Amino acid sequence: MFRLSAAVAPVAGAVPPPPKTKAVTVAQARAPAVTRRHLLLASATATLPTAAASAAAPSFAEIPGSGGVKALDLREGSGEVPADDDKVAIHYYGRLAAKQGWRFDSTYDHKDETGDPMPFVFTIGAGKVIPGIEAAVKSMRVGGLRRVIIPPSQGYQNTSQEPIPPNFFDRQRLFTTIFNPTRLANGEGSTLGTLIFDIELISIRQHS
Repeated sequence: MFRLSAAVAPVAGAVPPPPKTKAVTVAQARAPAVTRRHLLLASATATLPTAAASAAAPSFAEIPGSGGVKALDLREGSGEVPADDDKVAIHYYGRLAAKQGWRFDSTYDHKDETGDPMPFVFTIGAGKVIPGIEAAVKSMRVGGLRRVIIPPSQGYQNTSQEPIPPNFFDRQRLFTTIFNPTRLANGEGSTLGTLIFDIELISIRQHS
């Protein structure tokens, strides 16, 4: 009678079982705590571009001796500067601040027989245009483009000062707003006549 041995001899050609491996526990690194200092630093860094852009943004500056007219040059001209008695030609957009910037007139809407826009022509020092426009143009160079904010004291003082909108309804709306007796009596005169003009100096015909 044969007895089975507890030890079993390996069979030739058989693949041995894989060795047992120990489970390895990988310790996860803990994220660093976010402190108030980190938050403040991140906030300050995020606002740097905005602050730099704000500092670099152009701003209006008051024209010396203009009675409070403020100007912002959108494009510097390279030509001559007008003097008294010179005849100048300009293009402009005129807006009324009291009407949320309503555009009451523009020379680009005034067309000649060929369809080209007609510039507005006036003589420096003749006293026919509102003082704010003259003050703005006198310190410009030909080719320049300037935005000006004209206070009521340097704007329309009567309905005969130029430039006058050619359209009757625009003209009526402009002057009934600026010279509204009820609102003037309520002390709104310091704001009713504030004008915003974009002015482009086209040419100068010098006085001989």
